[in-house]
Amino acid sequence: MPEMPEVQGLVDFLTTRATGLGITKASVANIAALKTYDPPIDALVGGKITTVARHGKFVDLTADAAGREPVHLIFHLAKAGWLRWYDQLPSTIIRPGKTPIALRVAFDDGSGFDLTEAGTKKSLAYYAARSPSDVPGIARLGPDPLDAAFTRDTLAELLAGRRTQIKGVLRDQSIVAGIGNAYSDEILHAAKMSPYALAATLSDEDVDRLYAATRDTLTEAVTAASGKPPADLKDAKRRGMAVHGRRGQACPVCGDEVRSVFFADNSLEYCATCQTGGKVLADRRLSRLLK
Repeated sequence: MPEMPEVQGLVDFLTTRATGLGITKASVANIAALKTYDPPIDALVGGKITTVARHGKFVDLTADAAGREPVHLIFHLAKAGWLRWYDQLPSTIIRPGKTPIALRVAFDDGSGFDLTEAGTKKSLAYYAARSPSDVPGIARLGPDPLDAAFTRDTLAELLAGRRTQIKGVLRDQSIVAGIGNAYSDEILHAAKMSPYALAATLSDEDVDRLYAATRDTLTEAVTAASGKPPADLKDAKRRGMAVHGRRGQACPVCGDEVRSVFFADNSLEYCATCQTGGKVLADRRLSRLLK
């Protein structure tokens, strides 16, 4: 799943490549992925891209046309979505239901992009909106952890009183925006913290470590993603992981084996030596440390 660093990489790329271009066509290939009807998706046509922004894991392109209000093309790539960029957009006809393409956007210089989604479970979503706040997922977002206003005390306030495992807190977009399964694993490894630690029980020292790990991990990942074209971002993400997706490999800090806990539709990875005092986590949902 693309998370904040990869989404920011896409935003940086689109800012450089698409700003100033006019939209000539927005072709819907998966109507179920289009979550709005007013304004219609065709309202994007004729507008020029003026800004590209990120809201958590949402990408927001503003299309501005003289004499009418701006329209925002906003999309969330979900678990298996991606953006495929073309310097010269293919002329092939899109056949709905016969392709992984959900939306094709064409620009006036011949370039463009497809929003695609692999697999059978479809959750990619895109919107035409008058304002980002009209998108429910954006309206409910918590603070961005790389925002200058996100201080150590901000994090402490978000954690206070929450009898919830810290792994789940980091992934909850209404609490902290932009962090998903992969980077929550990486942050907790860097903070030397169990994914099952309860947020409300963290000491001041724990919060200090968690705050530093969050800022440092995400800053490094955003820097690594910066300047890369969309086709290279996924591999760059995988190469930068210390524990996530590295089950059975050696922890780069202590050399212990990276272990997994599997759930219904995902898993978490951790190092027992670095994070749980050497204790192995039981491999079942809502488990605690093995006795």
